[in-house]
Amino acid sequence: MLITLGICGTLLLLGPIAQAPDYNQFADQSTLFGIPHAGDVLSNAGFAIVGVWGWWSLWHRRAHPALRDGWHGYGLFLIGLVLTALGSGYYHLAPDNGRLVWDRLGIVLVSAGLLSAVRAETRGGTHRLLFTSGLIAYGALSIAWWSLTEHRLGGPGDLRPYLLLQLLPLILIPLWQAIYKSPRADRIGFGMLVLLYVLAKFAEIWDHELLARLGWISGHTLKHLLAAAAAAAIVITLRYRLGAGAGRAS
Repeated sequence: MLITLGICGTLLLLGPIAQAPDYNQFADQSTLFGIPHAGDVLSNAGFAIVGVWGWWSLWHRRAHPALRDGWHGYGLFLIGLVLTALGSGYYHLAPDNGRLVWDRLGIVLVSAGLLSAVRAETRGGTHRLLFTSGLIAYGALSIAWWSLTEHRLGGPGDLRPYLLLQLLPLILIPLWQAIYKSPRADRIGFGMLVLLYVLAKFAEIWDHELLARLGWISGHTLKHLLAAAAAAAIVITLRYRLGAGAGRAS
């Protein structure tokens, strides 16, 4: 709680965090089979593949002790991956701020699902569905707040609430797993998630530079692939739990 409050306080002190004016100007200008920005669009298939694979391989064992406590969150995480593929694919066909809303909706579900799942597994407690519902509502409101401040209030758009929901899982999940002594395999799997996601964010920042240097793939396309690999690390971790006969991660 203190860490969350500290992060919130820091964000308040920083003031509004605006989206870069040229955010929608991505490096990928390729066309394939008539699909514009083909690299950025088609690379979203990775999210759908991981989401469907995870659902197909885990759903029928959701009541297993290795998944039961966190399944409400992991299920949301997998659904969010598929919605991210659809929303981001739609956005990258013709990037603008209107379509960007649909891209970000899937991302907040992914973040909310992971945070809720690991909280339930490590900290336990009641009202798990209420906590998850609250995160979903917060995520939706964070996007609505950005859209409102970007388009209606005349000032710079404010991404702070949206960025907070992306940041908290990267900080709190490893912390909870360390404090509550989660199994080593879980800590490794989620550590891979954090590492790959951080690399994905750097690739996003260096979108144009990576395309200029590599010549065949843009930074944003690479971001999608790295983020999908990060999600796959979680599915692999959950499948390993089942194979290892693991119980509740505590």
